[in-house]
Amino acid sequence: MTCTLSVAADDPQSARVTPTIPTMDVRDRVVVVTGAGNGIGAALARAVHGAGARGVVVADVDRDRADEVAAGLNRNRPGTAIAVSADVSTEAANAALVETSTEAFGPIDLFFANAGIGVGTDLDATDEATWQLAFDVNVHAHRWAAKHLLPGWLARGEGYFVSTASAAGLLAQIGSAPYSVTKHAAVAFAEWLSITYGDRGVRVSCLCPQGVNTAMINGPVQFAKGVDAVRAAGKVLEPDDVAAVVLDAIADEHFLILPHPEVHDFVQRKATDPDRWLAGMRRFQARLDAAGG
Repeated sequence: MTCTLSVAADDPQSARVTPTIPTMDVRDRVVVVTGAGNGIGAALARAVHGAGARGVVVADVDRDRADEVAAGLNRNRPGTAIAVSADVSTEAANAALVETSTEAFGPIDLFFANAGIGVGTDLDATDEATWQLAFDVNVHAHRWAAKHLLPGWLARGEGYFVSTASAAGLLAQIGSAPYSVTKHAAVAFAEWLSITYGDRGVRVSCLCPQGVNTAMINGPVQFAKGVDAVRAAGKVLEPDDVAAVVLDAIADEHFLILPHPEVHDFVQRKATDPDRWLAGMRRFQARLDAAGG
């Protein structure tokens, strides 16, 4: 890894050495994707494989789906993908995933903490076990994966962690308290990771899509209000379109990845006048309730 000399503009006598990290090119890289049996995860696996990744680990709690995705990749380039059954709601599973991936292809270069779940509804209708599961999958899985990746990345001076959060993590999710809260936490963890390790070679991006045509948006009827809110807020994208945006963003090392441009505008409105934004969200929720959502 190379270094450059950085001089503070307001103090020409001071200088510090900071690492110059090469931009992420997925060619010949080892990539792990969690939640890769379908949806955004499967699209990410296909995208990095198509871009020339040397080894792609397709991790999912559903082994059959993971096998199917990996088999499709190997038809194009045999021996370049494996499927791993991984329930990332435990630290042990995350540690095992890092170990298995490293044994298969060598040190991991790029890790997509993509697995996520949409569970729970209103505060009084969601039990403690559901809250815990939401935190384990949507937040702690990111923390556990990073914990077991960091020693190797810091020793090498290079690594890339991509967290899949949600526009709900920047704004809010109407209808599901656990989803809204845990996705905010996922964004916060990604920010902390970048701040803490960004000058030591660890790059971080946080993917915050809005509506994407996945199993989550086509889910159970109890989440209808949240799904209606997402559909009303903007265009529903296809997973492959999101994956293409992600590849472009990590090539340029952007932290925040927003496949839906309108999310940027929503975030600015929220930051500029949070009271007005909250009032608008309450009106939005009322319209959904009136419509039977």
